[in-house]
Amino acid sequence: METTSKLDILSRDAQYDLSCACSTKNPLEHRKQAGDGNWLYPVTVANGGTGIMLKTLLSNACSNDCRYCPLRQNQDTARVVLQPEELASFYMSLLSKRRLIGIFLSSGVLGTADYTMDRLVATADILRKRYRYKGYIHIKIIPGASRAAIDQALALASAVSLNIETPGADHFAKLSQKKHYLEDIIDPLKYISERTAKGSPHAKVGKTSQFIVGASDESDREILEYSWGMYRRLGFDRLYFSAYQGGLGDPAIPGEQRRISLLGQEPPAGMLLNDPVSLSKGLLVREHRLYQADFLFRRYRFSFDELLFDSSGNLDLSKDPKQLWVEHHPEFFPVSLSHSGKDELLRVPGLGPALVDRIVKARKETTIKSLQTLRIPEHLLKKASPFVIP
Repeated sequence: METTSKLDILSRDAQYDLSCACSTKNPLEHRKQAGDGNWLYPVTVANGGTGIMLKTLLSNACSNDCRYCPLRQNQDTARVVLQPEELASFYMSLLSKRRLIGIFLSSGVLGTADYTMDRLVATADILRKRYRYKGYIHIKIIPGASRAAIDQALALASAVSLNIETPGADHFAKLSQKKHYLEDIIDPLKYISERTAKGSPHAKVGKTSQFIVGASDESDREILEYSWGMYRRLGFDRLYFSAYQGGLGDPAIPGEQRRISLLGQEPPAGMLLNDPVSLSKGLLVREHRLYQADFLFRRYRFSFDELLFDSSGNLDLSKDPKQLWVEHHPEFFPVSLSHSGKDELLRVPGLGPALVDRIVKARKETTIKSLQTLRIPEHLLKKASPFVIP
């Protein structure tokens, strides 16, 4: 099979892993397929703009048994393998034809984690040394990789990722009988954290991870408690949430309870549990709520203890978690546009980090009597005005 034909398959199969800084403003627009069949991903770059990255697998053959994954062992799918030289050469050729900001290198597990890592690292090494490529390379760390293999990847990569998949060993055991949560996932995550901490050898290398949402019977509280720990204790830069879609793999829980566990709660009124389209939309809403809660951690200075969950430990599917916090804390408002700090202003509905920065900057030069003087969008003005005073 020609290289381009292999890449058509491998690039398509790489779409299920989101841990490459893909845009998450709209869960349905994470990825787009180019005319040549390759999947190209929007990523946010340092200056705040958006660039395009090639994402592919070295192989879609895999010796693991992850029940949510369509590429797991014993599945009836066309298996192909790229050699490191093939992929590196193709990428450089593609780079000469269109503007790309980088490449995401991943793979199914070819026998062992370290053998697979050796091939991923070899590809990056060829790009860096033979082609003198200085751009962005994201390397997926294979679960169970040795510390030596991780160090080799960190020496060549701009960023790395290792998917945590579930919050805890009990949930993980429902998805795989071959991988071990502590040894293959948690220990390598901690090692990546140590090797990329401030003052460490690879401090400039980014690190991300991903949860598979709804593949096991985890709650949102469990996912977000782990997320909080990964940000606070392990210093991860970004976490991603990938809604498990029916058809990608075998469910861990059968029947009606499986459908409920996908959403993490009883479905909202009007959602048909026996309708795959309705259920899929509901699961994407759950994914969206997790991203909103994650954004509260990263940009709005919320802590885990401030999130509100229902009796089953899940976020409200019908409301933004920030709006829900506002409704439960009427005593916090109104907030002063002239005197309140950034943390307080960020709690106001409709005010995000950019608008709060504008307020703080503007009030150094003039008195802000109302939000109307800042000429903010009408829908945000309507949302925020009841909660602020001059």
